[in-house]
Amino acid sequence: MLLDQTIIADPHVKRTSPRKAVQVAVGVIILQTGEFLLTSRPSGKAYAGYWEFPGGKYELGESGSQALARELAEELGIKIDLSAVEPWRVQCIDYPHALVELHFFKVKRFEGTLRAMEGQSFAWSQLPVKLSPVLPGTVPVLGWLAAERGFSGVTH
Repeated sequence: MLLDQTIIADPHVKRTSPRKAVQVAVGVIILQTGEFLLTSRPSGKAYAGYWEFPGGKYELGESGSQALARELAEELGIKIDLSAVEPWRVQCIDYPHALVELHFFKVKRFEGTLRAMEGQSFAWSQLPVKLSPVLPGTVPVLGWLAAERGFSGVTH
C-alpha cells in the first residue's frame, strides 16, 4: 500500500502534542457500474454530517481486512467478501480531534442489504461528487479514483 504525505485538516485549529496515530480501516465500496458508496458521519461525532467512505478503528489484534469487515457489518449491516478486498492506499490525516492513519481498501463485493445502523445517511455516488460537505480524509480518495478513471480537474 502506498503512504502519502500527512494532510493537515483545519490547520488553524490548535492540536495537542504529541499524539499517536489511530489506525482506521476504510472501505471504498465500488459497484461494477463504477459508483462508490459514501456515508455521512452521524451526529455526536467530530465532523458530523460530512460525507466519507465507511470504516472505523482497528481493534487490538485485528488485521486491516478484519477491522474493515467488522466495521462494515456494524455500520451498514453488510458482509464483505474478503477475497474481493484489495488493500489500496494509506493516508495520514491530522484532524484537530485526532491523528489518523487511514488504510483504504477497495471492496468489489458484499452480501446483504445496506442499512444505516448508526443513524447515518448513505448514497451511491459518481465523479464529480455532488454531496457536500466532504470530509478532508475523503478528498484524496476522490483524486485517486479520478486519476484511475482518467478524469482531470475537480473531483468533488
